[in-house]
Amino acid sequence: MLGTIIIGLIAGWLAGKLIRGRGFGLIGDLVLGLIGGVVGGWIFAELNVPGPSGTIGAIVVATIGAVILVWLAHTLRAVA
Repeated sequence: MLGTIIIGLIAGWLAGKLIRGRGFGLIGDLVLGLIGGVVGGWIFAELNVPGPSGTIGAIVVATIGAVILVWLAHTLRAVA
């Protein structure tokens, strides 16, 4: 459980660095990273793509999900 949280936090931080813009601040990006880890795992499962294994693989999958969530949140925030 703690490992999953740490991976999600790392993914959120990476997503915040990869997606430029006004951002949500460090805490907002970290929370989106936690949720993004779940989203990344779900996306890989739905596409029947085997995710990379190990800690680095988990960070990659979580970062992909977090980037998608941060991008989506930035897009929705810009429209509103």
